[in-house]
Amino acid sequence: MEINTIKVGAWLGALALMVNASVASAVVLTFEGLQDFEYVDEFYNGGTGSLGSAGPDYDVVFGDGAAVLIDSDSGGTGNFANEPSSDTALTFNPFTGNTTMNVLSGFATGFSFYYSAGIAGTVTVYDALNATGNLLGTISLTANFDGNNCTGDPAGGFCNWDPIGLAFAGNAYSVSFAGSRDSVFYDNITIGSETPGNVPAPATIALLGLGLAGIRHQRRRRLTV
Repeated sequence: MEINTIKVGAWLGALALMVNASVASAVVLTFEGLQDFEYVDEFYNGGTGSLGSAGPDYDVVFGDGAAVLIDSDSGGTGNFANEPSSDTALTFNPFTGNTTMNVLSGFATGFSFYYSAGIAGTVTVYDALNATGNLLGTISLTANFDGNNCTGDPAGGFCNWDPIGLAFAGNAYSVSFAGSRDSVFYDNITIGSETPGNVPAPATIALLGLGLAGIRHQRRRRLTV
């Protein structure tokens, strides 16, 4: 039996896109484009950060104290390394020890990010703005900043990053980040998926693996028949 590998490949690609649709449609905040120690403010709401950096319009507004740092290797003041995307990461520096992210148009399905923490912290998702309304889910963060022997980029105390997220039912409108100030860094904050940074879902990888294995099996049969 002759197998058209081009058609099979196209079918597998389409199937992967369908399985991974919810992740692919998520909004990922990498914080690139902001300056060192710039407060995010309206940067992701079609406005600017505190130093005038202009960003895209995702209907996302960060509360007081949410600031970004740039890796010291790239000329910034950030004491971190191995960050998931480029050179910039989010932290917060309010006197209250927490800050809020409002998503004005709301979001569903899940919420996720990468983090590097010096102490424990919590991230809580709510169904109303300004960390009010019903609690949809809480993510507990453990101190992980120096785990896994910090291989890779060595210059930075916060050098280990772990992905974490949650799925929830209903619509969310705000997220509260709590912990000690300047002791937790966040990157690739992902709105609308429990997997951060649009990483392909395990189901997609498994399906592609099965499809490729099937193609190899058919090729072997043709060679031995």
